[in-house]
Amino acid sequence: MIDGRENGIRESLEEQTMAMAQAAADYIQNSLRFPSGEKVECVISNTTIGGVADAVKCAEQFKEEGVEVSLTVTPCWCYGTEVMDTTPMIPKAIWGFNGTERPGAVYLAAALAGYTQKGMPVFSIYGREVMDAGDMTVPDDVGEKILRFVRSGLAVAQMKDKSYLSLGYGSMGIVGSMVDQDFLQDYLGIRAQFVDMSEVTRRLEQGIYDEKEFEMAKEWVQSNCIEGKDRNKKPSSRERKDWEWDTVIKMTQIMRDLMIGNPKLAEKGFGEEARGNNAISGGFQGQRQWTDYSPNGDFSEAILNSSFDWNGIRQPFVFATENDSLNGISMLFGHLLANTAQIFSDVRTFWSPESVKRVTGYQPEGLASDGFIHLINSGSSTLDATAQMKDENGVPVMKPYWEVTQNDADSCLKATTWYPANMEYFRGGGYSSQFKTAGQMPVTMCRINLVKDLGPVLQLAEGWTIELPDEVHKVLDERTDPTWPTTWFVPRTNGVGSFKDVYSVMANWGSNHGAISYGHIGADLITLASMLRIPVCMHNVEEEKVFRPSAWNSYGDDLEGSDYRACKSYGPLYK
Repeated sequence: MIDGRENGIRESLEEQTMAMAQAAADYIQNSLRFPSGEKVECVISNTTIGGVADAVKCAEQFKEEGVEVSLTVTPCWCYGTEVMDTTPMIPKAIWGFNGTERPGAVYLAAALAGYTQKGMPVFSIYGREVMDAGDMTVPDDVGEKILRFVRSGLAVAQMKDKSYLSLGYGSMGIVGSMVDQDFLQDYLGIRAQFVDMSEVTRRLEQGIYDEKEFEMAKEWVQSNCIEGKDRNKKPSSRERKDWEWDTVIKMTQIMRDLMIGNPKLAEKGFGEEARGNNAISGGFQGQRQWTDYSPNGDFSEAILNSSFDWNGIRQPFVFATENDSLNGISMLFGHLLANTAQIFSDVRTFWSPESVKRVTGYQPEGLASDGFIHLINSGSSTLDATAQMKDENGVPVMKPYWEVTQNDADSCLKATTWYPANMEYFRGGGYSSQFKTAGQMPVTMCRINLVKDLGPVLQLAEGWTIELPDEVHKVLDERTDPTWPTTWFVPRTNGVGSFKDVYSVMANWGSNHGAISYGHIGADLITLASMLRIPVCMHNVEEEKVFRPSAWNSYGDDLEGSDYRACKSYGPLYK
């Protein structure tokens, strides 16, 4: 944006304004990638924008280029409502240059007032320190907000017009698996695509999968997947176990094909099946109608959610066990913001220091001194969560797939044992992954919940994984189910409300499931939620990192209350 007055003013600002746009674009393009590994691309308006005619030409250019997120930059005064971006539903932010030569901050304030009055939320980016007119660097505080805004805006864009694949429906009365079409469409722009589990049976029986890939996958599984001891009172025969392995491998292929399609199916004459369902996330009901007579989906879910399989290293899928769509969408948020694989877990048990001492004789210390939460589920925890991947300093991490090495993948597989399924839960057999998350990693647990007469709310907790002494881990882990993967989690507490202590986090969590992402991404989740008009009901992010549209300031001084009021006032993004 530029001051449109010619014969002296506009001409003197052209170079500086375009340089500021280029600096922002370079900063974004050098910092961000999509979960696919593709670099984010910035499109800059062909001209600076000094009035409504320029603004319309820019809008037309952006439409042709497929722009889905809009960042305005200016070092000077501009004509407020004449130059603003009025494209509906595209996330918007303004970086107003903090300099004294020209009133960029004055334009920023005027534009924010205009957007607020017109009911179009916009994010305000204003650096703390005064800069010189010729300084085209991006200050750290400005850069942090730009990237937070762009990451969240691109997450909104990537979800729009995609599908959630509901493979089956309600699982064991879990309300999250009773997929809410209106929530997905109105808030996320995602359509619900329902496919009965009998379709998996049909494809198994009629050979609607790639047989060559199956043979390759079977060889890979035999070489890389360690089978554990059958702990059932009545172990299955070797013949049955081998059949179950074949079945769960084919199920994995079929679930993937249902999500994204597979051109190999068209070569076999299955053109409709080859197209898939355009799914960006999905879930498998499994229990109980499927698992009471067929092998469970644990292997399929774990492999799909990992950064590798028999085809090599690849972008992880986002796939929920028990078809818990709300946890699947929470996992999707984490994947789109962090670019990494996601952990699906039951938020199973709070272990107080006293309980640990009583059961094991061990007194927790360090991060675990106030207790910890046992995250465990038979299903779709990614194998990346073994924490066998390391950074250059040897510290456990979870990586974007394009940074994952073959050694990383091999290490995760070696740390995982596949136990024959617990027949009390899974009467049809199958294989469940078993591992413990090693070392200490920063993670964020989040969850979308639907509240009657209120709508969706988001809760999140930043914290760390911890590793207990082997003998302590064994005693505690075997009290639940030793054939399932375990992550020990310590949220960061502050002595207040839901984060008074670790027990309070567990006691205030709104569901039996949680989606866990590598890294402390709570601030990004809060920004994303505000774009989608989803209030945040529980978080432990520092106040100074909370970044929402400037209009939220008009709804009250308390951050949580203003968030609720603004989200209610604006309503779902796509409704």
